[in-house]
Amino acid sequence: MRWGLVGVNAGAFAQPERAAAMARAAESAGFDSLWTFEHVVVPLEYRSRYPYSPTGTAPGLADLEMPDPLVWLAYVAAHTSTIALGTGILILPQRNPVVLAKQVATLDVLSGGRIRLGVGLGWLEEEYDAVGVPFAHRGARTDDYIEAMRTLWGSDDASHHSEFTSFSNVRAWPRPPGGAVHVTIGGHSEAAARRAGRLGDGWFAAIDATSIAQLGLPGALERFVGLIDLMRGTADKHRRDPDAIEISLLTGLAPPQEAVERLEAHGVHRMVMFVPTRDPAAVEQAVGGLARRVGLR
Repeated sequence: MRWGLVGVNAGAFAQPERAAAMARAAESAGFDSLWTFEHVVVPLEYRSRYPYSPTGTAPGLADLEMPDPLVWLAYVAAHTSTIALGTGILILPQRNPVVLAKQVATLDVLSGGRIRLGVGLGWLEEEYDAVGVPFAHRGARTDDYIEAMRTLWGSDDASHHSEFTSFSNVRAWPRPPGGAVHVTIGGHSEAAARRAGRLGDGWFAAIDATSIAQLGLPGALERFVGLIDLMRGTADKHRRDPDAIEISLLTGLAPPQEAVERLEAHGVHRMVMFVPTRDPAAVEQAVGGLARRVGLR
């Protein structure tokens, strides 16, 4: 099992010195990846339902400092050397895919091929309104943007025409070192599992802290295993290798060892947790302690 940290660009670690210290501590402790959050803006009032809380709201979200994930990762890349750097997730339909393909490929080159582009649809319709992108059809837009970016990454004479994106006979440099950026599909719904099976190099599924505490219960585990089976079946249907799709599970908290073993047996490759402290002075000790708890040291 591999282990990562999530939400690393939010709150205390939005500031440069703190970000660098946390990233170096994670790399030194043996964590394999860092994953950012994203909101371009957060409306002070919204009607959209937050999917990760039974109340449907995200307390404190508007007060949480959250830098642009790609810019933050570029800074952290310069202060680390081996740890993978991922977006968990970037709200893809809100971005221009041609510009984003250029940005992510550049970041992948500068980081030595360490970028994992985690993408999702988002949930906050009012944020879409502020960005000026329709909330409707965001799933179809996401699929199209992934295809458009891969075309730009992989062709000297790229063309792509769809309802959402259109370009002909263009070339985008630089190229990602591996030929394409690793694209991870975010989300814990059936639609996300199918999208990961159809299109993803990876799948980044989120389970809130309350649910992870219940993973030992048959119902919680069975639901997630069912989603894994759905993802694998969709991959088979589209003649893709399901074993090649990397599964990362955001648990928030360190899960019990029994849950880790059961999830690993069902094909989960990585568990992703929150940074265990927001105190910059204590981050090295706290991250090291978490590494020992999950067996990295």
